[in-house]
Amino acid sequence: MAISISLTVNGAPISALVDPGTLLVQFLRDQLRLTGTHIGCDTAQCGACTVHLNGRAIKSCNILAVQAEGADVTTIEGLAQNGALHPMQAAFKHCHGLQCGFCTPGMVMSAVSLVQRQPDLTGDDVRAELDGNLCRCTGYHNIVKAVLEGAEGMKAAGTSNANANAAASAPATA
Repeated sequence: MAISISLTVNGAPISALVDPGTLLVQFLRDQLRLTGTHIGCDTAQCGACTVHLNGRAIKSCNILAVQAEGADVTTIEGLAQNGALHPMQAAFKHCHGLQCGFCTPGMVMSAVSLVQRQPDLTGDDVRAELDGNLCRCTGYHNIVKAVLEGAEGMKAAGTSNANANAAASAPATA
């Protein structure tokens, strides 16, 4: 029996019917066609499915779509504004923080959340905080470089604190 849910995705109000067992990642990809959120492991180990739920990075394979009722969800597609890449996306491009690109959306989403919580980072901070995001291609050096450059870009754009209060007060759901 389908359940009606209402939420905001990338700034747009969404109402949909979902099967009670539908994962948020499946809802985003299959029903909303937001395929930038990747399915990697289905066990919350790889981070490829990372999105923001009420301003906080979560692994969307670890939460049911019905649990996002009333929430504000941002996917990788929702970061760019008016055709301009988000500073973190631009930094990943500039620093070659990707190879095959499969992990990149989740890395970027986790990195944005990290910078919003902790704008002043060291390379060691980035490595420790991105521990739950796996990359099989890059060796992480350029990812760390990209996150540090993205953090500077977010500070310059005034986005490093945009959701910090919402993220700090959001209940842990995943």
